[in-house]
Amino acid sequence: MRGPHSRPQCTPAHQAGALLLVAVTSLLTRLLSAPAPPPPFPTPGPRLPAAADHLRVYVYAEDEVDGLRVLLRGRDGSVSAATCLKGQWGTQVKIHQLLLRSRYRTLDKDEAHLFFVPSYVKCVRMTGGLTDKEINQTYVKVLGQMPYFRRSGGRDHIFVFPSGAGAHLFRSWATFLNRSIILTPEGDRTDKRGISAFNTWKDIIIPGNVDDSMVKPDARAVQPIPLMKRKYLANFLGRAQGKVGRLKLVELAKQYPDKTGCAYVL
Repeated sequence: MRGPHSRPQCTPAHQAGALLLVAVTSLLTRLLSAPAPPPPFPTPGPRLPAAADHLRVYVYAEDEVDGLRVLLRGRDGSVSAATCLKGQWGTQVKIHQLLLRSRYRTLDKDEAHLFFVPSYVKCVRMTGGLTDKEINQTYVKVLGQMPYFRRSGGRDHIFVFPSGAGAHLFRSWATFLNRSIILTPEGDRTDKRGISAFNTWKDIIIPGNVDDSMVKPDARAVQPIPLMKRKYLANFLGRAQGKVGRLKLVELAKQYPDKTGCAYVL
């Protein structure tokens, strides 16, 4: 018989029970302390068509905004797109026509990333269709009717100014187009103004227009020398205007017609 202070014996059954208790405790501790499993992934929605990933550009129609047709055709509507295809300012027409046919064009302003504002003002001005004052007034009138232009401050609107004058053709460009994207071939030109209208942070230099007769394989005005045979390559599009450097180029073209591959117009 055991006394009151005798210690109970640790039998094999006790040892097995203790080990089982330790194992169960360890298992429960791991289960309770482990992070909850992530929720199942949601079922993917319908995949958008590939075209939805493309850049979308809205092109303003000439009869959509009062005054826009004037910037394209002149005050009396007599200036044609065919007329404006000639000369350096032909890029205004070609870029416009290119975007009208582009697969990136959208007819929905709300899904557009960029907006193209067509205008042939350089050509219209040169043909007497508008004066500088009329160009300025008409631009201000047109922009005032464009809610999407006001929405972004013009940041997503594109304008083409295809000559050395650049955006200075629109006298109030610094007020209205200071945030817009300007495409122009001569970014360093101020056209006798105090500052240049070109901003390297937003504007883009584009090539000057080359007349179709110079590049169409079936109706070339000149037969260009293959690139591999050219020591120098240069391009000039404009008028001599009595300037010494330009007159020298014309003289060289006449003197070496078999080496320059040039077409010149006085």
